[in-house]
Amino acid sequence: MKIRAIRGATTVDQDVQAEVATKTQELVRIMLERNEIGHDSLISIFFTATEDIRSEFPATAARAVGLGDVPLMCAREMNVVGSMPKCIRVMMHVETDRLATEIHHVYLGKARALRDDLPE
Repeated sequence: MKIRAIRGATTVDQDVQAEVATKTQELVRIMLERNEIGHDSLISIFFTATEDIRSEFPATAARAVGLGDVPLMCAREMNVVGSMPKCIRVMMHVETDRLATEIHHVYLGKARALRDDLPE
């Protein structure tokens, strides 16, 4: 097994707790599914959110879908002029036999524009 990082991002239309939770859970679920990662292969998940997201911690949303025993951490995304607003980013560390070129990074919603070099 190797340790790999899987990247992902999504956006919310409004900074409300339910939407932040739903979009975070959707992103994490799709990242796991597309990469065929089981719970026991998770090492840790690091979340960032732009400064305009204040209603919910993305890690709290991830805990609600059964990831409470996985080390989770949140941080504030850098406030760079012109950066994408209302954006949640994820870096998931996993154990997998996949090659780096076989990892499927996941960008949903408006965050797709961050990595237009990736296939759907």
